[in-house]
Amino acid sequence: MLRALRRVADRRRQANGDYAWLFNPYTGNELVSLDCETTGLDPKTAELVSIAAVRIRDDRVLTSESLDLRLAKPETLTGDSIRIHHLREMDLDDGLDIEEALSQLLDFIGNRPLVGWCIDFDLAILDRYLKAHLGFSLPNAVVDVAQKYRKHMRRSHPELIIQPEFEKVARQLDVPVMGRHTALGDAVTTALMHVRLQSGALLEKTHESS
Repeated sequence: MLRALRRVADRRRQANGDYAWLFNPYTGNELVSLDCETTGLDPKTAELVSIAAVRIRDDRVLTSESLDLRLAKPETLTGDSIRIHHLREMDLDDGLDIEEALSQLLDFIGNRPLVGWCIDFDLAILDRYLKAHLGFSLPNAVVDVAQKYRKHMRRSHPELIIQPEFEKVARQLDVPVMGRHTALGDAVTTALMHVRLQSGALLEKTHESS
């Protein structure tokens, strides 16, 4: 509800802005899988290290149509986060400034629906930067693959408490985990999980095991 209200307010404010087109309804057949790597897990303070996105058209993940951005070294980059995403200070020497990264990201995703794994975290961070630099939050429709998996499982196993784990869900859907904790690897793996869920792969496995 809050997201919908914010989108209405942002759309009104951006009516004559450079990004007014982002608020138009999307009528195509593509989605974009999105992932960010950051310096921490608190969306109020974590800084962006990398952003990646890959397009999904119908039931195909278009790895040839992807975006993989590294940002300039943030102030809060520490060994703890480097151990997760493996991007060191030297890896970010030629990183983009945030304005350029946001511009490239918005051009790539447009107003397509976004797909992600626990995507609220990524959106909270991106929206923080977008509001500071451009004055609005991402208006795109959203598909959270973790929530979608939970919903599918509850239909067949309502007695279970479902806590989706990335690697386990990928394995259950016969999706290879590619470049875990790299933004592009997680975006591609999530896109493949989304396609498999859409194809009814989880339902087929439930029938096979019954």
